[in-house]
Amino acid sequence: MARRSKPSKSAEHFAELQALIVNFEQELESGDLRNRVLSLIPVWHTLRDLGSSLIPPEEAGSAYKRILAYLTRYPRQVVSSEELMIVAGIIDYQRRIRELRCEAGWKILSGKTAKLLVNREDSEAEEIEPDTAVFFAAMKPDDYYLVDTEADTDAARRWHVANRIRNLDVGVRERVLAYLRENVGRPVFGEELAYVADDAGDWPRRTRELRTEYGWPVATKTSGRPDLPIGVYVLEEDRQAPEHDRHIPDSVRGQVLQRDNFACCNCGWSHAIWNPSDPRHLELHHLHEHVRGGQNTAENLLTLCTVCHDGVHAGRIALGFG
Repeated sequence: MARRSKPSKSAEHFAELQALIVNFEQELESGDLRNRVLSLIPVWHTLRDLGSSLIPPEEAGSAYKRILAYLTRYPRQVVSSEELMIVAGIIDYQRRIRELRCEAGWKILSGKTAKLLVNREDSEAEEIEPDTAVFFAAMKPDDYYLVDTEADTDAARRWHVANRIRNLDVGVRERVLAYLRENVGRPVFGEELAYVADDAGDWPRRTRELRTEYGWPVATKTSGRPDLPIGVYVLEEDRQAPEHDRHIPDSVRGQVLQRDNFACCNCGWSHAIWNPSDPRHLELHHLHEHVRGGQNTAENLLTLCTVCHDGVHAGRIALGFG
């Protein structure tokens, strides 16, 4: 059974460590390799005890809680795995990080996922501000970044759903879509999609394709939902856009949404007044119909909520402009 760190005061562990180092110095002169190794074992244990004692036990009495306490003390900052190993006081600290992320709903971004999000070929790179892209690109694979200081209470349910979908005998895009459809209207963290995709490196590109090629309303921070944190996705409604609306470039989509203040130009609805009883979202409407030669340009597009957009196409609403 793995040895657990002993709760005590940092000063006591430091004094014990000093004494052990003096003893090891004597072992260095003995010439016996095994004695040197054996004398380092208590040094290693005491160093772990010292690291875990830096956060008082009354504040966090377990490795799980110490890692959480450390991350929440330094949110939206890159934290190395070595730091978390020190405060955790255990070797298996990565399992505790997975528990925090998957079972408790803490949005902890790994360096591995951050690099996927800024990879120009395989990801949603155009949706990340340049300064943030540089910041994420500098992260090491085993660095961590706490995105949000509030946990997602729905995480446990999604974890079971993710386990089921991960084992489906279908492609990455299909698994990602299945998971998003199980969570319509709920923010989904990129680390969840990476898990569902069985860590396939192209999951960000497949997720983007769902919106840009297949017409699923998958929103991110700069594709209609500026209120979302980076690396969070929302399938806003369980329906695909019409074929002619599926190929609007993301750069044009973002330009139109920003121009129209992320609000419906007909009724003024925006995500700031979203509620579960009225789960509409924003779409782009062609003033001059695409099927009749209308272009996917900002000048020919208008932001409408889904209710007004449906009303326009059904002839119930006349825009009075365009």
